Amino acid sequence: MIFSITVQSPPYSTQASHTAYQFCKAVLAQGHHLHRVFFYQDGIYNATSLAAPPQDELDLFAGWQNLAKENKIELVVCIAAALRRGVLNQEESIRYQKDAFNLAEGFILGGLGQLIEAAANSDRIVTFGN
Repeated sequence: MIFSITVQSPPYSTQASHTAYQFCKAVLAQGHHLHRVFFYQDGIYNATSLAAPPQDELDLFAGWQNLAKENKIELVVCIAAALRRGVLNQEESIRYQKDAFNLAEGFILGGLGQLIEAAANSDRIVTFGN
């Protein structure tokens, strides 16, 4: 079965992002395919490179990056939601004349078309968060 996931909640304010991450791991462990993870609304905060969670807590940021790298999964961040909330890649920081960028490695900016494409190419799309 092919799954795509939508994450709409920030990493530590609710349980939704952590549950999405664990769900992705379970999907892969059971031999299913994970087509794409799409971060939308406040879920885009999972893609910041500036977060520094305490050492005795799960580093959900690194968890998403490792999951994507080890399993060749696209982590797509909604560009409109990201720009509104101050999460930019290098290209957008130049475009908007900002001094820095903070989109973490392994994440890419994309549009809602990629969410629609994921839904069209997946057997199931599961949403976590609002």
